[in-house]
Amino acid sequence: MTHCKPLDLSRRNFLSASAAGAALATGILPSQLRAAPKRGGTFRIARGHGQTTDTLNPAIYENGFMAGLSYGYNGFLTGVAIDGSVEPQLAESWEASADAKVWRFKLRAGTTFHSGRPITVEDVIASIEYHRGEGSTSVVKPTLEPIESIGADGNTVVFTLFSGSADFPFTLTDLHLSIIPASGDGVDWRSGDGAGPYKIVEFKPGISVTLERFANDWDSGRGFFDRIECLSVIDLNARTTALISGDVHAIDKLDLKTVGLMARRPDLNIHSVAGNQHYSFAMSTIKDPYSDRNVRLALKHAIDREEMVEKILFGYGSVGNDHPIGRGQQFFNTELAQTAYDPDKAKFHLKEAGLDSLSVQLSAADAAFSGAVDAAVLFQNSAKAAGIDLGVNRVPNDGYWSDAWMKDPFSAVYWSGRPVEDAMFTIAYAAGAEWNDSFWDNARFNELLVAARAELDTDKRREMYWEMQAILNQDGGAIIPMFANYVFATGPDIVTSEPFASNWEMDGERWMERWSFA
Repeated sequence: MTHCKPLDLSRRNFLSASAAGAALATGILPSQLRAAPKRGGTFRIARGHGQTTDTLNPAIYENGFMAGLSYGYNGFLTGVAIDGSVEPQLAESWEASADAKVWRFKLRAGTTFHSGRPITVEDVIASIEYHRGEGSTSVVKPTLEPIESIGADGNTVVFTLFSGSADFPFTLTDLHLSIIPASGDGVDWRSGDGAGPYKIVEFKPGISVTLERFANDWDSGRGFFDRIECLSVIDLNARTTALISGDVHAIDKLDLKTVGLMARRPDLNIHSVAGNQHYSFAMSTIKDPYSDRNVRLALKHAIDREEMVEKILFGYGSVGNDHPIGRGQQFFNTELAQTAYDPDKAKFHLKEAGLDSLSVQLSAADAAFSGAVDAAVLFQNSAKAAGIDLGVNRVPNDGYWSDAWMKDPFSAVYWSGRPVEDAMFTIAYAAGAEWNDSFWDNARFNELLVAARAELDTDKRREMYWEMQAILNQDGGAIIPMFANYVFATGPDIVTSEPFASNWEMDGERWMERWSFA
C-alpha cells in the first residue's frame, strides 16, 4: 500500500519571497526529473464521477470526472506540482511587485492549441475574463474578484490586483481557469480545442470521454499514453469488477469495506493518499430550521465523528471539525477545540432554539461520496439520542449534483479541498459564492477573507485564518465530520507518480499526464 504525507505548504515562504519582486518560476519541471516512462498504449479508467449534465464549459465543471478531463486536455498558466509547490506551465515564469499587487506572467514561446492555433496573450486575457465578466455565473468568479484589471505587455500578461495576494499564482491553477481560444467577445469552449497533453476525440457526458495524445505538446516530459478512455461508472460494484477483470487499468473511490481484501491481490496496487478531501453535510442557512445557529450547533453535536471514520472510512482518514482546512495545510488551527458527539449539548442547543425536538431530512446518494447513504444512516442513529428525528432521503446518483445538491436544504457533499486556504474559503464559504452550498453569510468571516488575502505577514495571516476556522466551527452551515484519504487502485502494468500529489484525488487529477504503462 502506497502512502503519501499530507500536503506540505511550507512552500509559502517561497511565495513570500515573490512578493518582494523575485521571479517565482523558472527552471526544471518535476516531469523532467523523472525517469522516462514507456510511451504508447490505450489506458482505460473508470471514475466514480460524472453525470449527463456535464459540459465542456469551464465555468461550471463540478465533479472529479470533469476535473481529470480538464487537467488532461486543457492548458493552464500555472499548476500544482507533485510536492504541492506551484510550477510553470503555459507561463514559463512570473514575478510580483513588492506589495504583491501587480503580477507579470511571461508566456512560453511556441505553444499552440490542439488545432495548431498559437496561444496568445489575448487568449489568456479572454479566458480569465470569461469567468469574471459582468453576468458571469462561473463558480470561480469569487476567487477572481481581487483582480482590478488584466493587460498585456508584449508576451507578458499583467494582472493588477486591488490589494496584495501572496497566493495569486495558486489561484490560476484552478481546474476551471483553463486557457482556451478567444472568440469574438468571449471564448470558444464548445470546440474542445485545448492546450493540454491530450486532445478530445469524443465526449459523451455522463458516459465517457476518449482522448488521444497531442503530438505537439510543449512539454515532452508528460502524456505517455497514445490513447485514453475515461468511463463514468458510478456503480461501485461495476467499477470494482471492471478493474479485477482487467477491463480497465484504474479506478477511484474504492469500497473501503473491501479494500483490505483487494490489497491482497498481487495483480492490484492500492494507493491511499492523505490530503484535503473532506465529506460534509451542507445545511442551507437561508431556510428554516437551519437559519438558526443553535439548530446548526445541535446537529453538529449530534453526529458521532469517530464512528464515521471507523465505519465509513475504515480508518482511511481522520475526524473533521466543521471547517475545510486540512491538517497538512500551513494555517490549520491546531488550538481549536474539537466538536464532540454530545447528545446533551445537542439538546441544550435545541432548547436555545426554542425546540424540544427536531425533525429534518438529509438527502444523500453515493454520488456525493462512497458510503454517503450509510453515513446518513449512522447520523440518523446517533441523532436519536439528542431528540432529533433525521430522515434519510435516498436520491438517485445520476443528476445528484444538479438536482439535489444546493437544491435540497440538507445534503451530503464531498470536497477535494484546495491547495491554499484562501481558495477553499472563497469558493465555498464567501457570501454569494456560486458553490457556497450552505448559503452562509457571516460578516466577520467575509471581512477576514479579504484582509487575510492581502496580508503578507505570515503570523498575522495565521491569526486571521485561525479565527475564520473557529467562526465556521461555531456558526457555519457545513457539518464536516471527516477528512477522507484518496483511495484508488491501479493494475500491475501501470507506472504512477511516487509520491502522489495530494491537492486533488488521483494524483492531483493529473494522472493523464503523469502515468504510463510499465
